[in-house]
Amino acid sequence: MKLEYTLMQKSKRNMARLGEILYNGKVYKTPMFMPVGTNATVKTLSPEEIKEMGCGIILANTYHLWLRPGEDIVKKAGGLHKFMNYDGPILTDSGGYQVFSLAHPKDITEEGVHFKNHENGDQLFLTPEKSIEIQQKLGSDIMMSFDECVKWPSSREYVLNSVERTLNWARRGKEVFTSKDQMLFGIVQGGEYEDLRKHCAEELVKMNFDGYSVGGTSVGEDKPTMYKMVSYATKYLPEDKLRYLMGVGDPIDLIENVMRGIDLFDCVSPTRLARHGHAYTKNGKINLKNSKYKEDFTPVDKECSCYACKNYTKAYIHHLIAAQETFGARLLSIHNITFLTNLMALIRENIANDTLEEFRDKFILEYYGEGYEYK
Repeated sequence: MKLEYTLMQKSKRNMARLGEILYNGKVYKTPMFMPVGTNATVKTLSPEEIKEMGCGIILANTYHLWLRPGEDIVKKAGGLHKFMNYDGPILTDSGGYQVFSLAHPKDITEEGVHFKNHENGDQLFLTPEKSIEIQQKLGSDIMMSFDECVKWPSSREYVLNSVERTLNWARRGKEVFTSKDQMLFGIVQGGEYEDLRKHCAEELVKMNFDGYSVGGTSVGEDKPTMYKMVSYATKYLPEDKLRYLMGVGDPIDLIENVMRGIDLFDCVSPTRLARHGHAYTKNGKINLKNSKYKEDFTPVDKECSCYACKNYTKAYIHHLIAAQETFGARLLSIHNITFLTNLMALIRENIANDTLEEFRDKFILEYYGEGYEYK
């Protein structure tokens, strides 16, 4: 069935919103953090564990699944939900970020993008039409338009041309989008230039997408610049449709960007940090590789009720990480995703009470300490 979104409440003090997503007979609340399952799996974790942690939408990567196992294999399996045994909502990106990370400017044309397969060096060509075709075969619930994610900083001239290219690609993708069970989002680009963000947002709204994403952040800019880029986009987007900020997962960024009108977030950070021994806690991020945890027989976070914190100690996880045992990364992935899921629940509670700004200030003091400055 097609996902349905309802806006439930707006803050009187900022742009924060409470909403509900109805999907397959279940209700998922927004704002929401979405774990990333690049290859149709959230690294080291099962779909059952993801659901037990209270997650809703998870994200899969169009580019990677195009290369392996291929969209036709996934379609034959019955789509991503059956292929990976996940009955919750699934979102796929467009491959646009791979344009940013793998292609060179000379490889980006009005028709599409030439780049090399990062696995075997084969030449690839991805167009807006091809991206939509792949995603329709994958069978995700939310699909992204193909876009160009520009690096920061970039000249105004380049960003202007890039925005027009992204808008053209959005039109082309929408023209070949035929699925009645999937949603298609437009992606607002424009770098740090307010008028270009406004232009991109307004033109996408005219195309009447099912929802909208804010792209081109987390590409090297500082936090104040990121927040400006988000604000430049969201104020021109319709209130009755979902708004998704791509690739953002630092705890303070979740709070700040909810206050700027964002409903959905995704990021690889909770699982990537876990694989390197890092854990979120109420009092900041810690590195379990540190020898000071060798004899620390307390949970990662005493206030956390996740599987890892209820059953294991910092000393044990320190040992697992030092021994390069996968179980250590699994435990920290469970904890880190639970931390962000719980943070989103607290954000929703404070939106309901219209106390999100006070919650943000308290969170900063506890997580980052006194004197924290956005960088």
